[in-house]
Amino acid sequence: MAHIDLGVDEQTHPGITGLLAFRPETAKPLNDLAEVLLRGPHSLTPGERELIAAYVSGLNDCTFCYASHSASATAQLDADISLVDQAVDDLDSAPVSAKLRALLRIAGTVRDDGRKVTTELVAAARAEGATDLEIHDTVLIAAAFSMYNRYVDGLGTLAPDSPHMYAQAARRTIESGYTR
Repeated sequence: MAHIDLGVDEQTHPGITGLLAFRPETAKPLNDLAEVLLRGPHSLTPGERELIAAYVSGLNDCTFCYASHSASATAQLDADISLVDQAVDDLDSAPVSAKLRALLRIAGTVRDDGRKVTTELVAAARAEGATDLEIHDTVLIAAAFSMYNRYVDGLGTLAPDSPHMYAQAARRTIESGYTR
């Protein structure tokens, strides 16, 4: 049960969905940001950007966001759900492209402390073909998802155990987006 009364059934509005229902004035900009970062036109696919969000959420131990964005990433990448676990557990051996691995390194560093992103990390991503836009948005996804993770966990929201529920939610997001 959340730390505050969200005024919704947490079983039907778990995680961030209950928080967004509680405060629609903040829901709109939060959803708009997620829509632009994860689904807007971009050289990284939506699945790759969802993987960045899931990776950061996994490093932050945010159960709800990790499960949600892992389901969305793997559905869009046509990958096994264990892909995100592999990246979090051992990025060097995870089955992702060299460019995505370099971007995930940047994302993980931002999640820890943005000031620790070095010119070497950025140069390594560029050497693998990452553009300035991809580097910028990786940093912003990592920063935003660190905030989303702290929002969800800081208010003690429900994180269901059902992989099926997360898969259904991922399908809805893929079809309708974050601003539905």
